[in-house]
Amino acid sequence: MPSVKAALLVLLLAGGARAEEGMPSLTGEPGDAARGRVIVTSRQRGLCLLCHAGPFPEERFQGDLAPSLAGIGARLTEGQLRLRLVDGRRLNPETIMPSYYRTEGLVRVGPAWQGRPILAAGEIEDVVAFLVTLKD
Repeated sequence: MPSVKAALLVLLLAGGARAEEGMPSLTGEPGDAARGRVIVTSRQRGLCLLCHAGPFPEERFQGDLAPSLAGIGARLTEGQLRLRLVDGRRLNPETIMPSYYRTEGLVRVGPAWQGRPILAAGEIEDVVAFLVTLKD
């Protein structure tokens, strides 16, 4: 369904996604929370813990530049989490969080990453599925 994903991204970038609503699934399929946890805690893939701390006692050296992920699933909806992952600049133009799915209009992107999302649509859905489980 590349055309559906492209249409969603165009809608998002055109201002069609509002923070209070978030954005719909990129794949139309539920993500896998276990795979999402692996991405979130990975020092090579998601790099989330570079800036965020969370309820991951086995992970050392968690970040403190961004809000804690503890309780994020109680504070934000799936759609709101997805919007932040896909393109956090829609909510805060000054954010230092990378756009994990957006590929156009970015600056300071390494040559190896130009035109490529950091995470695939399914991986975004996996991360969202995991983050919504973080209720405490």
